[in-house]
Amino acid sequence: MVSQHRISVIMPCFNHGEFLPEAVASVVGPKREDLELIVVDDGSTDEGTRKRMEEMCARGIKVIRQENRGLSAARNAGIAASQGEYIFPLDADDRMRSGWIDKALEILDSNPKVGVVYGDTELFGTKTGRWRTGQFDPEQMLERNSLTASALYRRSIWEQNGGYDEAMLQGYEDWDFWVGALERGWIFAYLPEVLFEYRKAEESMLTRVSEFKGQVEDYVARKHGPLYRRAWLRHVTEGMSITRTSRRLGRLVLVRAKRKCQALFRRETRT
Repeated sequence: MVSQHRISVIMPCFNHGEFLPEAVASVVGPKREDLELIVVDDGSTDEGTRKRMEEMCARGIKVIRQENRGLSAARNAGIAASQGEYIFPLDADDRMRSGWIDKALEILDSNPKVGVVYGDTELFGTKTGRWRTGQFDPEQMLERNSLTASALYRRSIWEQNGGYDEAMLQGYEDWDFWVGALERGWIFAYLPEVLFEYRKAEESMLTRVSEFKGQVEDYVARKHGPLYRRAWLRHVTEGMSITRTSRRLGRLVLVRAKRKCQALFRRETRT
């Protein structure tokens, strides 16, 4: 039987039980029959969160429980258990808006080359205001993560990427995911509407992982080396100024050269 769920909202949760009812209500409130919600309890240790999970189960909401394995693994588990042809990740302390969904579906259905539809973000909590993302810039995406994780994308992108990278426990796994989609030639379409509301806290995951940013940048550049090389060649052939993308490629080349030298040295010492 063909699933009636076109969209799967995947909601990882680790000890965010106090915010979970708001997040869930933002998804199920509009009562769309073409949408399913899957909550993934990523090994929460907080008793309040565990209680909330039991309440969600009692309401008929699908809850997946697993040991604490990180955000990537939680999203992957939820998507693997989902049915939708389109995926929308939503963190358990955020709130989804629904007015944009039909417009996003129309964009995806009308152009098979479009893989991702993203929009703006409304901040609430310790900081308020609207973050206007703007039109997609591939060069900017190579330099830094210019999108949030909460965007509507084709399930096939997740399959092609091999899911979210579970080795990226420090964060920025969504950046790596978007770079993977870019590398495979997918078009990113901007919808100038607020897709979700982002809870701004005094300390968020982004602030906690900022100290690993340099390591993550190098990891992403190594993983997607051919894409960064093509960007560098465009800069050279078009006479463009050297950007962080080019510098990152330079670091990538140095790292690979160092590894080759180390491998050669080990071979020579064994002979």
